[in-house]
Amino acid sequence: MALRDGGEPASDDEAPHVLLVDDDQRIRTLLQRLLRAQGFRVTAARDAAEARRKLEGLVFDAVVLDIMMPGEDGLSLLASLKQTYTMPVLLLSAKTEADDRVAGLERGADDYLPKPFEPRELALRLANLLRRRPETARRIRFGDFVFDIRREELTRAAEPVRLTDRERRLLRLLASRPGATIPRHELVADEDLGDRAIDVQINRLRRKLEDDPAEPKYLQTMRGQGYRLLADPEHAG
Repeated sequence: MALRDGGEPASDDEAPHVLLVDDDQRIRTLLQRLLRAQGFRVTAARDAAEARRKLEGLVFDAVVLDIMMPGEDGLSLLASLKQTYTMPVLLLSAKTEADDRVAGLERGADDYLPKPFEPRELALRLANLLRRRPETARRIRFGDFVFDIRREELTRAAEPVRLTDRERRLLRLLASRPGATIPRHELVADEDLGDRAIDVQINRLRRKLEDDPAEPKYLQTMRGQGYRLLADPEHAG
């Protein structure tokens, strides 16, 4: 997801989407304004709990994460993120000791910026991280199907497949982590439905995706855990 020359993205849909996690409202406001001016889309969270809620329903290209936060700290959230997601994480911290930097890198941080910092340096570091990593998958392929994650559009052999709003949201969540098991509680939380209602929605979606819904190839049940969407080995589009 490269930016155009001058920092402008090709369109809002194609702009890199950054999750900014910091408990300081002034910093959140400042960085949101700066990063948007540099061509990023920004979603902010005030703590780890809110960040987890945002991650359940949105797809991000990078995370800017403060270490020192009330409740769950940034290092704990970082370790959890790296178990599930592949996007780069840039740590922010008022701590400057080498041990703190090493702790962040050991948990998988891709870059580290001590406070105070020049805001434009953050934008440049983010742009460098995104240039160095493989292109984030925007389209997931499975069999004859292609699902565009950002547009929430499903096609089969280049023909559009009609989805309800709930089916689109479910497929987006599953496609954002192809091959990974999405826990039932995440799907229930996103849809604000009970367990049985989620099962009904999954079964309806299967009837549109599977040749034999009773023996699903793509939208699989992981008993006692949740569901997963199996994509083709080369699923990035």
